[in-house]
Amino acid sequence: MHKILDRKILKDKLEVLRKKGKKIAFTNGCFDILHLGHVRYLKEAKKTADILVLALNSDASVRAIKGAKRPLVSGEERAEVLAALECIDFVTIFNELTPLELICYLKPDVLIKGGDWPEDKIVGRDEIKKWGGHVTIIPEVAGKSTTNIVDKIISSYCSGS
Repeated sequence: MHKILDRKILKDKLEVLRKKGKKIAFTNGCFDILHLGHVRYLKEAKKTADILVLALNSDASVRAIKGAKRPLVSGEERAEVLAALECIDFVTIFNELTPLELICYLKPDVLIKGGDWPEDKIVGRDEIKKWGGHVTIIPEVAGKSTTNIVDKIISSYCSGS
């Protein structure tokens, strides 16, 4: 089964799985450099439902959010790396600045975000609750972030180490 799908095909697959009684979880992010914090987060996210959908920010979306020098890894490559993780059932790429349109389109049962997001700032929180779903916040892994990795690389490079 191919895991990287456009939103229309993904919606059709999720409808079939939902009719079979499967619970659908949704998370999203840039996942620019996959690291331990991401992997632990995604493994925990998978525990919340039968199916885990990861919505990946497109390159244009990442640039708009993180700045002109990002992403460091292209969307196609990020999608392929993430799809290789057994905890992820499907990956879809979105171009919008937020995943709200995609959340409303797919209507997951569980919306998952990392602990660096206060619940009142989670995009789609109100919408998912309207159709009976819920939000799950997974604590972040302290010190494990793409920003920390990039800073360490720059520091190492600049110091000649």
